[in-house]
Amino acid sequence: MTITSPLLSAVPGLRHAFFTREGGVSEGIYAGLNAGVGSQDDPAHVAENRRRMAQVMGVAPERFLTAYQIHSPDVVVAEAPWDSASRPRVDAIVTRVEGLAIGATAADCGPVLLVDPDARVIGAAHAGWKGALTGVVESTVAAMQNLGASRQNIRTAIGPLIRQQSYEVGSEFVERFVAADPGYARFFIASSRAGHAMFDLAGLIRLRLEQAGVGAIDDIGLDTYPNEKFFSYRRSVHRKEPDYGRHVHAIALHARPV
Repeated sequence: MTITSPLLSAVPGLRHAFFTREGGVSEGIYAGLNAGVGSQDDPAHVAENRRRMAQVMGVAPERFLTAYQIHSPDVVVAEAPWDSASRPRVDAIVTRVEGLAIGATAADCGPVLLVDPDARVIGAAHAGWKGALTGVVESTVAAMQNLGASRQNIRTAIGPLIRQQSYEVGSEFVERFVAADPGYARFFIASSRAGHAMFDLAGLIRLRLEQAGVGAIDDIGLDTYPNEKFFSYRRSVHRKEPDYGRHVHAIALHARPV
């Protein structure tokens, strides 16, 4: 049901999870643990899946928080629970409140979980190509710093996402990145199709984390596209399915063990 990062697992009082499809009640194209409030799945199934995820995270369902993601660099500080109808329109959440699980919703995009073990500040970011390019990683780190975190003390984990061998893009996509920074050419290799390239989203996220000055980075290294254990937006498009399931990858602070 979950995959964890050894780097984050070593932090006392921290619970985190990169969730798979396993262990849920959804059916059909959503089969398994679909947590996508924005999907067309049965809302009762989504609610039960999220209840199960909250249980794994050690929090009540109403304290399992996600945002209305818009592929932006924007971040919010969570200080108390919010309901589904009032979800903030951002792509990252940070908090220092114990017993709040904060999550990033993804189905190919890059989930990034962050913690400063000393300052007891956590973050969860949704880093698709647009968010990564426009600064969601840096915004998340800065927001954590505003809550007392130290950049060099922040430990991060990059979760399951679509990897370079599965992420084919057109020439206009490559041009957009190279126009932003010629050095970004390193994140593209030739595709078997003329005029196309394969994009390394994980590499870009890692670089932006490094440039933001975080102290340690772990990459789970799993590819969502070929692995049926995960939901994949691109796989659903290629199969001409009408919709797709979503994961929530989450992190929460609990009292330090005594």
